[in-house]
Amino acid sequence: MTIEEAHALLNEWVPNERLRLHMKQVAAVMKAWALEKEKLSEKEAHKWWLAGLLHDADWEKYPTEHCRVIIEELEKRNIDPEVIHCIASHGPRYFGVEPETTMDKMIYVFDELSGFIHAAALIRPGRYEGMDTKSILKKLKTPSFASQVSREDINDAIERISTPLEDIIEFIIAKQKSVH
Repeated sequence: MTIEEAHALLNEWVPNERLRLHMKQVAAVMKAWALEKEKLSEKEAHKWWLAGLLHDADWEKYPTEHCRVIIEELEKRNIDPEVIHCIASHGPRYFGVEPETTMDKMIYVFDELSGFIHAAALIRPGRYEGMDTKSILKKLKTPSFASQVSREDINDAIERISTPLEDIIEFIIAKQKSVH
């Protein structure tokens, strides 16, 4: 699936601008991780980007069937099974698909944290400017802040990788601040 086709699908399936922004931010962070940390080729990094971009494509229109509907659509389009599995595994507690590959584990890590960090940016006068890891860690300990974000999922996701939470937060802040 080309970049243009992916964006067309995103715009067709996701009317909510904030949700589209979240998906674009996860896509950007996924691609950056694939290129910088995993040292993958552009072609491989595109798969990471695509999974990030489309992981919540059916959330708004089909919340009770979330993941199933977009997966069916991607299967019809003969999208790489790695991308489909990655999307299916971005919430193992909810969808029953365990993250297996590094790509699977990283979408699980980035999904909740990306949204949480963006929520923190929205209440700051300078948004991402000057945001630091320490302030995000403090907010994570405040259950009333962005209460819909599962701290349990964040902790579970971090336990599955070998990178400390602080490093992940720093990476997300750096990579998603320029996504609009």
